[in-house]
Amino acid sequence: MTSRKLNRRDLFKSAASAGALAAIQATTHRVSMVNELHAETMVSSPMANGLCEYLSTSIGVDTPNPRFSWIVEGAQTQTAYQLIAATHPSLLNVEKADTWNSGKVKSDRTSQIVYDGKKMESGKQYWWQVQYWNEKDQLVETKAGGSFITGVLSTDDWRAEWISFKDESPLHNSREELYLPPAREYRKTFEVGKKVRHATLFASALGNYDAYINGQRIHESVFLPGWADYLKRSYYNTFDVTTFVQSGGNAIGAVVADGWYAGYVGYGLLCGYGPNKTGRYFYGKTPSFMAQLVIEYEDDTTETIVTDKTWKVSGDGPIREADMIMGEAYDSRMERPDWCTFKYDDSAWTSAILASENGSIKATFSDNKGDREVELGFQKPGKMQAYMAPPISAATDGERQNAWGMQQEFLNPIPAVKKYEFQKGAWIYDLGQEFAGVAEFRFQGAAGTKVQIRYGEMVHPDGRLMTENLRRARATDFYTLKGDPNGETWRPRFTYHGFRYVEISGLPNEPADDAVVGIPLSNRTPLTSTFECSDPMVNRLFRNIVWTQLANFVEVPTDCPQRDERLGWMGDAQAYIRTASYNANVAAFFTKWLDDLEECQLENGAYPDYAPYPMSHGGPGLSWGTAWTDAGIICPWTIMTVYADTRLIEEHYDSLKKFIDFRIQSSPDLKGVSLGNSWGDWLSLNENTPIEYVDICFFANSVRKMAEMAKAINRNEDAKIYGELYKKICRVHNAEYLNDDGTLKVDTQTAYVLAIDFDMLPEAKVAVAAQRLVDKIRAMDTRMTTGFLGTKSILTVLTKTGHHDVAMELFQSKKLPSWGFEVENGATTVWERWDSYSKAEGGAKHIGMNSFSHYAFGAVCEWMFRCLAGIDQAEYGFRKLLMEPRPGGTLDYVKAEYLSPSGMIRSEWHVKNTDGKKKFIWDVTVPANTQALLTVPTDRPESITMDGKPLQIHAEKLTPNQQIVGPGTYHIENEM
Repeated sequence: MTSRKLNRRDLFKSAASAGALAAIQATTHRVSMVNELHAETMVSSPMANGLCEYLSTSIGVDTPNPRFSWIVEGAQTQTAYQLIAATHPSLLNVEKADTWNSGKVKSDRTSQIVYDGKKMESGKQYWWQVQYWNEKDQLVETKAGGSFITGVLSTDDWRAEWISFKDESPLHNSREELYLPPAREYRKTFEVGKKVRHATLFASALGNYDAYINGQRIHESVFLPGWADYLKRSYYNTFDVTTFVQSGGNAIGAVVADGWYAGYVGYGLLCGYGPNKTGRYFYGKTPSFMAQLVIEYEDDTTETIVTDKTWKVSGDGPIREADMIMGEAYDSRMERPDWCTFKYDDSAWTSAILASENGSIKATFSDNKGDREVELGFQKPGKMQAYMAPPISAATDGERQNAWGMQQEFLNPIPAVKKYEFQKGAWIYDLGQEFAGVAEFRFQGAAGTKVQIRYGEMVHPDGRLMTENLRRARATDFYTLKGDPNGETWRPRFTYHGFRYVEISGLPNEPADDAVVGIPLSNRTPLTSTFECSDPMVNRLFRNIVWTQLANFVEVPTDCPQRDERLGWMGDAQAYIRTASYNANVAAFFTKWLDDLEECQLENGAYPDYAPYPMSHGGPGLSWGTAWTDAGIICPWTIMTVYADTRLIEEHYDSLKKFIDFRIQSSPDLKGVSLGNSWGDWLSLNENTPIEYVDICFFANSVRKMAEMAKAINRNEDAKIYGELYKKICRVHNAEYLNDDGTLKVDTQTAYVLAIDFDMLPEAKVAVAAQRLVDKIRAMDTRMTTGFLGTKSILTVLTKTGHHDVAMELFQSKKLPSWGFEVENGATTVWERWDSYSKAEGGAKHIGMNSFSHYAFGAVCEWMFRCLAGIDQAEYGFRKLLMEPRPGGTLDYVKAEYLSPSGMIRSEWHVKNTDGKKKFIWDVTVPANTQALLTVPTDRPESITMDGKPLQIHAEKLTPNQQIVGPGTYHIENEM
C-alpha cells in the first residue's frame, strides 16, 4: 500500500491551491446535484439546533458577548448568514429583532459567531435564530437557534449576603477518626401578590448545595455550584424558576453540605495534608450559602429575595453525614417532607447568621511545602463566576438518544446482573459495569434498621469486596429506615463513588434482586461518536474508554473516581484530551477547567500537577512535573484546534506566555532539565526515560503549540519568536541526543515516540529512528514498555512512519501489556496499570495504588478514529477534513461516526476477498459546508471507483489515490 509522510494542513492547502480545486470541480458539482432540484424551492433546512457558549441550554451566561454555533446539514454550502436576537420569541424575525440583527454576513463560518448587539441585562432571557444563504445565494430559512438566560453581568447586581449557621464546634484535629457533620437546611418564606412574568434564581455556596422552592428541588444537577479555589473565586448557578413560584405564600430553601470546600479532599488524610493534617478544611471550616431570587411581574416591577439574617437554619435534617469521598449517612426517620413549604413551622429553627460572624479561625496547614498558618474563617471569594460547564447529573428519560439518533447507552441506570451472599447478612451486587456515581436503593424493614452500603471496583477471588485500593476513602453510605411497609427508596445526593460492586449489610431479611440500581453521574458532555469493528475485543475496548471518560469527567478531569484522590491530574488530561474530544463535546467542560488551571498557576509560571490545587504534593517543596505542567499548553491548544476557539487563547494568553517564560528560564541552554516532580513516563514498564529527555521534548512541543496559538490570534511577532525557538530546541536535541546513524542516545520506546511525534528529528533520520522503535518492540516480543506519555502516540508514530502492521499487532494484542489483556481479564473500564489485575494470578495487584478506572491509556482511541477510521481534520473546527482509513491486522471492517463541530462525519470500510482478490469498500459521509481530502488505501490506484465510476482526473500535487470532494455521501471500491 502507498505510504508517505503527511503534513496534514500543508497537504490539503497544497491540493487546494490555485488551479487544483478547478480540476476537481466536477466532483464537487456532482455532489451538489443531489439536492439541486428541491434546492430551487427550498424554504427550510434540517439545520441542527444551535449552541450558545457550547451549550444547548445556556442558563447563566455572564459574558457580555456570547458566541453562537450551528450545523448545516445536507449536501450544501453556506455562503452567508444572518443572525438575530430578541427579548421575546414574537420578536424573532428580521424586521422586529430588538436586540441584534447582524444583517447579511458573507461567511461560511458556523461557529464562534460573537454577539454584537445591544447591551444585555442580568437574569434576562434572550432568543436567537439564524438563517443562511447557500451556494446559489438562495436564502434558506431555518429553525436553528435557541434561547439563553444571562447571569449576573455586573458585580453591582449582587445584593445577597453569604449566610451560615453559628458554628461552635472545635476544629477537628484527628487523623484516626473521621469528622462528618450533617448537612444544613436553610429556608425563608415570602409572598407573591401579583402575576409573575419571569423568576430567576442565582445561587452559590462555599460547599455543595441543593436548592428548593415550595417543596420541590428545582434542579437535577449535583455538587453545585462547582469546585474552584474558593478563596479567589466561587461559581454560581442560574435557574429559571418561573414555574416554581406561585401566587400567595412561597418558601425558598437549600440543603448545604461540606463539599470540596470543608470536606475531605484527595489524599489529604492519607498524607497528613491540610489544617491539623486532617485532610479536610482546605478552604475553610464552615460552609455558607448565598442566593438571590429575582421576580419580574407583569406590571414591569421587580422584587428580589436575598439571603440575609432573616433566613432560618437547622442541622436536624435526615442527612447526618455528607462527604464527597467518605460517603453519606441518611436517617429517614428525620425526614421533614414539608420543610420548604410556606406553612411549615420553623419556630424551632435558629436564625441564620452572616458567614463572617463566625469570626476568625487560625490553623496550621501542612503539605510538602512545610507548615504555615492559614485562616479558616469565612473569606469572601474575590470573584463570582457563572458555572458554564455542562452540569453533573444522571441521565433522564429524555436523554436516551441525542438529536442525531445516536444511542446514548452510556449513563443510563444500571441494574444488577448478579447477587450473592458473601457472608451471613452481607449481600454483594454485581452491576456488570464499573462507573462513577451512586446507587439507588429499595429497602424494606423495621424503623431504626441501619443499613451499611459499601462500594468496590473488584472482588477478591473468595468473593470479598475489594476496598484496599481505596486507601483512606471510606466510600461507605448508611441508611436508617423509617419503617414504611410499602418499602423505601433512597439515592445519596452529596457523595459519589467509583464502583461496580455494592455490598449491603444490616437488613434483617434478604434484599430483593432489584434492590440496587446503579446511577452513573458525569458532567453531561454530549457524546459525539460511535465505533464498531470486526474484533469484539476492540468493541469492548471502545466502550471501556467511553465509560472511563464519563466516570472521570466529574467537575474536573480526574485521574480516578474511586480512591482518596479524584484530582484533576495534568499528565492524564494532556494525554487524553484529544481522545476526549472525539468521544464527546468537551469544549465547555475544558473551558471551565482551564479557568481553574490558570487560577492555580504557580508564581514561577509553572502549572501545578493538578487543578484545582488545594495542596502541594510530591518531592519536598515541589509542585509540578515536566510533561504534566505542559497540559497548560496542550489542553487549550487542543480546544482551539478542534473547536476553532481562539477566544480561549486570547483570554489565557498572558498566562500561557508566563508559562513559556518559565520554561525558558528553567532551561536557558535548551537542553532539558529535571527540576520538578519526576512523574515522567508514568507507569512505564522495564524502561526508564530520563526526565531531562522528557523535558526537552515537551519543551519543544509546548513552544511549537504556543507559536501556533500566537499566530491564531494574530500575535505574529510572538509566533515568529516561538517558531524559531522550537527550531533551536530541536537542533539542541539532535546535537545532544541523536546519533549519527539516526538512533537516539536515550534508547527507549518512549524516547523514539516523543522525538518522532513532536517532529524533532531531521526528516532524513526519521525512518531509521522509527525502525529502531520497531526493533525494540519486536525485541520485547511485540510488546510496549511505554507509560502514560509514550503510549499516547506510539501507534500513531508507527502508522505515520509506515509501520501500521506493527501498530495493529500492538493494538490487537492480548499479551501483557496491552489493551486486549485488560479486556481478556474482564475490564469494563480502562485501568491505571497495565497489570492491575490478572485472572491467572488470582486477582488484583499493586493494592496500595491501583485504579480500575483511569483514562490515560485510553488515549489510543484518538488513533482509532484518526488512523483506523480515517477521520481527521486539516483546518480548525473540522472545516476541511483528512480522511484516510488504514485497514490492517485481522480487521474485516470498521464503522465510525463523529459529530464534529461542522457536522456528522461517517466512515465505514470493509475488506472482502472475491475471486482471490482483496477488495476495499469504503462508504464516506462528508458533512455540509466542508471539504474532504480522501485518500484511498491501495497499491492499485487505477482500480479505484467512486459511486461506480473511475476516479476522476486528479488535482495537481495529489497522489493517484487521492481526491478532494465536497459535502455528500460516497461509495468507493478498489483492489488492494
